[in-house]
Parts: sequence; structure tokens; C-alpha cells
Amino acid sequence: MHDIASKARLRADLLARRAAMPPEDRAAAGRSIRDALLTVPEVEMAGTLAAYVSIGTEPDTRGLLFALWKRGTYVLLPRLLPDGDLDWASYEGPDSLVPGPRGCLEPSEPPRGPDAVASADVVLTPAVAVDRTGMRLGRGGGSFDRALARVGPAILTVAPLYETELLPTLPSEPHDQRVRAVVTPSEGFVRLG
Repeated sequence: MHDIASKARLRADLLARRAAMPPEDRAAAGRSIRDALLTVPEVEMAGTLAAYVSIGTEPDTRGLLFALWKRGTYVLLPRLLPDGDLDWASYEGPDSLVPGPRGCLEPSEPPRGPDAVASADVVLTPAVAVDRTGMRLGRGGGSFDRALARVGPAILTVAPLYETELLPTLPSEPHDQRVRAVVTPSEGFVRLG
């Protein structure tokens, strides 16, 4: 129980820090993260990349999604299922996004099933924080933990973060999934583990 309570407190603190960031700082961070990710060899060579549409104060992914799509990468985005799991569908540009549950934007293309994420060469995953071993703190719903559990060990999984969100250690539970890298505005792409 200790880990659940400490995760909730830490999540609330980190989300409050995000909310306090000036919008122009968040926008600049999103551009830096986009530029760093576009030069990562695995991302440059990826035929299929699974990602997500950022919402609220998350590091912006919209510019990255558009850039990947324009250069011909096949981008899969999640569709939230009623049980909290994620289905996946293709991103066909900004006009292909429609409102989904919990304030998320989702692809309007036909769903490809929850296992479609396993076909991705790179998986971009949201996180509130990540520690130096790759342990990821999400929003608490477990949707991306389920998706990451379907991804093979050789696949690059990466979380975009703001500067203060790469931490020495994080509390964790057995179902929590690690990521293999993070990208921050100042450090750029960082492999973990």
C-alpha cells in the first residue's frame, strides 16, 4: 500500500509543477523534444512508430506526430477501450483525430486491435516521471503498462519528459513497465537501464 500512496503523492506534485510551467516554456520543451527524437537512429529508421497525442500539460507530441507522418513513418495512435486497455489505429494527419474518452484525441481510422502495438519499431509512451532504471510513473490508469507489456524486449520504448521528471528512483508496483529511454529538452535522448 505504501507504494500506491507514495506514487499518488508524487504524481500529484509533478502534475502541479507541469501546470505551473508557463505555456511558452511547455511549447519550447515540446519543440526540443521533437527535434531530439527525430534524430534518434531507431526513430529515423522506424517503419512503424506507436505514439500518443499529448493532452493538457504533457510534453507536446503533436509536432512530432506531424513530422513523422510527413516523412512517411507509419504512426499508430491509441484508442481507449471501455476496460482501460488500448486499441490502435493509424494517424493520417491532424485532421484524422477525433475527440475520445477522458479528453483524449484519437485516430478516426479503423482499429487494428490491442496487439497492433507489438508491430511497432519504436513506442513513444506518456509518463509523469521516469527513474534512471527506466521505471515509469504514468497517470495511474495502467493503460500504457498493458500496452508496453505487449512490446518485445528489443523495441525502443521512450518517454518524453520535462527537465525535472527524470528522477533517481521511483516507487513501483509489479505491473509497472519500464521504458528503455527518455527524452528531455536539455539532455535530449537518454538511454536507460
